[in-house]
Amino acid sequence: MKIAAVCGSGLGSSFMVEMNIKTVLKELGLESVEVNHYDLGSTTPDLADIFFVAADLADSAGHLGNVVVLNSIIDMDELKEKITKACQNFGIL
Repeated sequence: MKIAAVCGSGLGSSFMVEMNIKTVLKELGLESVEVNHYDLGSTTPDLADIFFVAADLADSAGHLGNVVVLNSIIDMDELKEKITKACQNFGIL
């Protein structure tokens, strides 16, 4: 499974979310999941199975397919809940 963190510029916030996703995956024992970060303009649906975006990009990210919207990009509890659900949906947890 591949996960992508996506933000408007592909720099700070998506990189932070990528690191937080990796932390959560490690807690869940799923360190083999590939995680990367991208900017919205260059992100294509084939780059990942699941795309995590902040709420302000939700309307612009619909073309990516399986999009998970984060209400807060710094809320680790929300992130863990949504990653857990996504991994369960993919049958890896």
